[in-house]
Amino acid sequence: MSTSCFDRPGEIFIALINHEEQYSLWPHWKDIPGGWRAVEGVQGDKETVLAYIEQHWTDMRPRSLREWEAAQTGN
Repeated sequence: MSTSCFDRPGEIFIALINHEEQYSLWPHWKDIPGGWRAVEGVQGDKETVLAYIEQHWTDMRPRSLREWEAAQTGN
C-alpha cells in the first residue's frame, strides 16, 4: 500500500491559486496543473501552507461569482 504524497511525513508543499482566486495545497515537486500558479514565497510543511491558505482564502465563492453578486447589488 502506497502513501499519498499529501500524507507523506516531511513532504514540502506550495500554495496554488487559480484565476477564480481559489487556493490549493500542492506538493512542490509535482507539475502545476493548467489554470493554476504558485503563490510566490509560500512553501513549507503541510500545516504551514494550509495555515496560509486558511488565512487568505476567506471567501469560498469564485471571484466571478463575487463580482457578479457585487454588480447585482451595486457594491
